[in-house]
Amino acid sequence: MSSTTSKAPQAVTLAQLQALIAGLQSQLPSGSFLLGGQTYTSAALVSAFQGTIAALAALTAAHAGVTVALAAFQAALAKTGPLSRALKRTLQEQYANAPDTLALFGLKPRKVPAPRTAAEIAAAAAKAKATREARGTTSKKQKLAVTGNVTGVTIMPTTTPAPSPEPSAQQAPATPSATPPVAGK
Repeated sequence: MSSTTSKAPQAVTLAQLQALIAGLQSQLPSGSFLLGGQTYTSAALVSAFQGTIAALAALTAAHAGVTVALAAFQAALAKTGPLSRALKRTLQEQYANAPDTLALFGLKPRKVPAPRTAAEIAAAAAKAKATREARGTTSKKQKLAVTGNVTGVTIMPTTTPAPSPEPSAQQAPATPSATPPVAGK
């Protein structure tokens, strides 16, 4: 096997090894080969290839186990992640003035933001104003002043006729009888 087969997908490697084993067992069961300066029998080669197949099977099983374990970890983290973050926030608030106690929980006190300078405040205000102008956003009062005027459109109210009541079974409409009335009786 060459060095490129180690980069081949596992299924291809497995198929190649199985084909080599089948060929050696059926065509050269008692063969002897000089490979890399050493002599190997067919049985020794089959045994070596079967060991590689067993290692590949163990690797596949380990990958499957890792996939299952990773899925279980992600599911558990999805449950406990929000709880952990909430507990950390609570502990940081409760022990804000006790960094030694927070250290027992593996936490650090929250950093207090540095006070902004007048230049930073002015720059932020100018940036916010420029953003509002660029987006065309306005205040509530300015939005109320904006109205539209549509011309050339006639609005016709549509009315639906009131549904007529359906006759009930007690008030069946009069229908002519199929037999004529008998006279003289």
